Amino acid sequence: MASTQHQPHYFVPQPSKWPLVGSTAMFFLGLGAAFTMNHMEMGHYALGIGFAILLYMLFGWFGQVVGESESGLYSKKVDMSFRWSMSWFIFSEVMFFAAFFGALYYIRVISVPELGNMTHKLLWPDFTAMWPAQVAPVAPEHFTPVAAWGLPAINTLILLTSGITVTIAHWGLIKNNRAQLIWGLAATVGLGALFLYFQVEEYGHAIAHGNLTLASGVYGSTFYMLTGFHGAHVTLGTIMLLVMLVRSIKGHFKPDSHFAFEAAAWYWHFVDVVWLGLFVFVYWL
Repeated sequence: MASTQHQPHYFVPQPSKWPLVGSTAMFFLGLGAAFTMNHMEMGHYALGIGFAILLYMLFGWFGQVVGESESGLYSKKVDMSFRWSMSWFIFSEVMFFAAFFGALYYIRVISVPELGNMTHKLLWPDFTAMWPAQVAPVAPEHFTPVAAWGLPAINTLILLTSGITVTIAHWGLIKNNRAQLIWGLAATVGLGALFLYFQVEEYGHAIAHGNLTLASGVYGSTFYMLTGFHGAHVTLGTIMLLVMLVRSIKGHFKPDSHFAFEAAAWYWHFVDVVWLGLFVFVYWL
């Protein structure tokens, strides 16, 4: 393996086909989405082609980056640029969820009390300024809010435990204990998959027995928007950690050089923190 001590400050890759492949995937996905929304049969085929090309690009492009990293082509400057890039990406995700939490705050603290004042009582006499709002200006069917001390509490415990297991895996990598690294990552991936399973169960129960849908007023829309986007992030984080697990089994990463693992761990801890906010402000209070 080439030493990074004699590498230039910046790594300049060879011309790559992958951006063009990714653009082709986006074209077919956009085309397929448009056709599908207009009930055109060819939309499903276009979506399938788009996803297939996207998967080919992801495996190929990330595989190339992994090969470059394992060959020692990246210097400390490149490592620092990766760290800054991941930091800004997570910051953008923080702002993404901050916007949704801000919308929830505005609805609960400003909009709902405002709609319940005497001025609006003349327009909507049946509206009660309480959360969750069961009767709205455009009244949804009656629904049952999701209680905090059921599956949400279990999922909170699962995610908090997964934060511990990924940290144990990191400690194993730093100590060059490959068994601790692999088992810690395997446990984290399993806990992430278990979280997603319970979230699907929660959604099924909320829809079938609580009549809670996206059309259930502002409570339903904010509930599914916040928890759904978080579930998507858990899915992405689980896939990232699964890739780290496969790479660890193959012998990748060193105690002093393992930013890909650190990036996945950073992302996972971010997902954990967001869930704590969701549990408190969406389920509990």
